[in-house]
Amino acid sequence: LDTLREHVIFIHEHALRTGDLGLHPLDRARVFGVDSKTGKQREITGVLNVCSDGLLEADEIGVSEEAFHDLGLAEGAAVGASFAVAPASVDLVRAKLRGKRLRREDFDAILTDVATRRYSRVELSMFVLGCAFEKFDLAELTDYTRAMIATGEQLTFDGRVVADKHCIGGVPGNRTTMIVVPILAELGLKIPKTSSRAITSPAGTGDTMGVLADVALSAERLYRVVEEVGGCIAWGGALELAPADDILITVERPMEIDTEAQMVASILAKKKTAGATHVLIDIPVGSSAKVKTPELAERVATLFKAVGEQIGLRLEIVTTQAFGPVGYGIGPRLEALDVLSVLRCESGAPADLREKSLMLAGRLLEMTGIEPASRGYEAARRTLDSGAALRRFDQIVDAQGRREMPPEARWRRDFAAGQAGRITQIDCWQISRVAKRAGAPSNASAGVKLYKSVGDTLMQGEPIFEIHAESETQLQTALEYSNSARQLILYK
Repeated sequence: LDTLREHVIFIHEHALRTGDLGLHPLDRARVFGVDSKTGKQREITGVLNVCSDGLLEADEIGVSEEAFHDLGLAEGAAVGASFAVAPASVDLVRAKLRGKRLRREDFDAILTDVATRRYSRVELSMFVLGCAFEKFDLAELTDYTRAMIATGEQLTFDGRVVADKHCIGGVPGNRTTMIVVPILAELGLKIPKTSSRAITSPAGTGDTMGVLADVALSAERLYRVVEEVGGCIAWGGALELAPADDILITVERPMEIDTEAQMVASILAKKKTAGATHVLIDIPVGSSAKVKTPELAERVATLFKAVGEQIGLRLEIVTTQAFGPVGYGIGPRLEALDVLSVLRCESGAPADLREKSLMLAGRLLEMTGIEPASRGYEAARRTLDSGAALRRFDQIVDAQGRREMPPEARWRRDFAAGQAGRITQIDCWQISRVAKRAGAPSNASAGVKLYKSVGDTLMQGEPIFEIHAESETQLQTALEYSNSARQLILYK
């Protein structure tokens, strides 16, 4: 049973009635046993669930996949169970919810317990909400970021410059990383890019790269890939870099919460633990993006710079306008097709994805001193147009482990314009919801394929996008949402 990294312990209802255990459903329980190989006792804590069918016998204990791994005992081992008290750090979370300012040692205690799976989903949600409702000052946010860094491993690379880039998200289809990395690697920069899977979006870079190559690299494999081809595009969650953040993401995703503080701490902790020295942060600004105004973008940029300086990262911030998605595809497979089209310099490749990727690559080349000021864009363009970036990308894919592209989704249906006009905006949040209701990112082939972009004109009844789904039910759910969403598409 996959419980999204939470330790869950299962017992038969008979054990509650007759076992005199003193336990109740959703109690925190402790499971313990002796490792036959070492003779040492091992234990985990988790949330108690009760089953009534034949999954378990009355004298058996079942554990979720994550709990089984962390307990480290063999199938069929003799174990016991008892009541377990909540971690003491939960009282600090309650204090944060009441408005108390937390210190570095408080965050260390909380995030250590989070990383070792001692928190229930309810307690994780309490902490996420506490961070959302009770704003951090700069010192508190810096302490939180440092504590997040301290919970996991840290990669280190030889050389004075290790480059990285990150977009704060909120704009579907914005897969610039998969174009920037091979350009920079081809021009001699070391860029071990670790990316996340989707939090509130229909696809993250980890999901999109994952349809083309293995992204769950161990630290040893990542080092080998970077040494061999100069860069990688890996999923950070497989590396235990800032693991507390990966666990918090599992509750942020369904709650659709991504606050400024959580965002800054999460991104900078991942960049620091991935060994980066020079980081370019992309902040898209638009009425339907995460950051809606230039004033808010300036505030977020100031936070990034201040915390980055405190933890020893050199940062540059670029703000980009977001009137709608970047590229044509929304969803892992469809976004991967856009990336390949740009790398192959195809005539129909999405121009916005190409231009934004070249701009970001150029800025990083200038920031790291590979190219002089105002020369980075041209160097990036030459590398892309010559086919060198595509060849380097193929090398990265092969080094990580190439995968066969998944087939096109079984169910597809056009969504037509309700009126004629010129498109002035496609709501990023609502079009993302259409793709998510179609099944993205869980179904890699699901999502939305845009026929029209911002600035295009269309006739009434002309198709605007095509929904891709793996089931008829998901297709209908996405269509119903598209029909009911107000101001999904704005016209002039």
